[in-house]
Amino acid sequence: MSDSDDFSRWCRRLKASDRAAYANVFEALYHPLFRYVCSLTQKRAVARDIVQDVFVRLWDARESLDPSQSLKAYLYRTARNLAYNHRRNQDTRREKTDDVREQSDAQPAPPAPPDLAVEGEWMEEHLRAGIAALPDRQREALVLSRFEGLSHDRIAEVMDISPRTVNNHIVRALKRLRRHVQDYEPDLLDRDEP
Repeated sequence: MSDSDDFSRWCRRLKASDRAAYANVFEALYHPLFRYVCSLTQKRAVARDIVQDVFVRLWDARESLDPSQSLKAYLYRTARNLAYNHRRNQDTRREKTDDVREQSDAQPAPPAPPDLAVEGEWMEEHLRAGIAALPDRQREALVLSRFEGLSHDRIAEVMDISPRTVNNHIVRALKRLRRHVQDYEPDLLDRDEP
């Protein structure tokens, strides 16, 4: 039985308020959704709250689910919308906080991050920063493809774009990441494997 068959079956059972089906969906998608939302918010605690809200909304909307539609895409789309709403709310708060700070005394700069001792840790951190710096749509397509393993068709459903546009976002994201890495470590991508 395929993954989509499981989700279709669970969706039908969820419509009938089957708690075991709900538990199955939770078990199958909690961690992938958490990783996805982390990539959008960059904060684990926020991601946990958002994913919890996704599953609360799933239960609340269970009677209106359409088993002919992808339940997986529905949940990723819900997570995406909640993450973007959170970001928009944070940006609004930040703007208000910045206004208050401008009126008060200057704040001291935050301490510099400690140097990373291991090259691998440095590269991982550098790649994370590169991914975080990608335009939103490119980062989202890349994360859904490379980290969550969704097909271009599923990503297209989640992002409400065509599969070809998904591919374009991923190609552009990979090119940007390649340049990002080469700017800091020009020979890294040309090294031979040991």
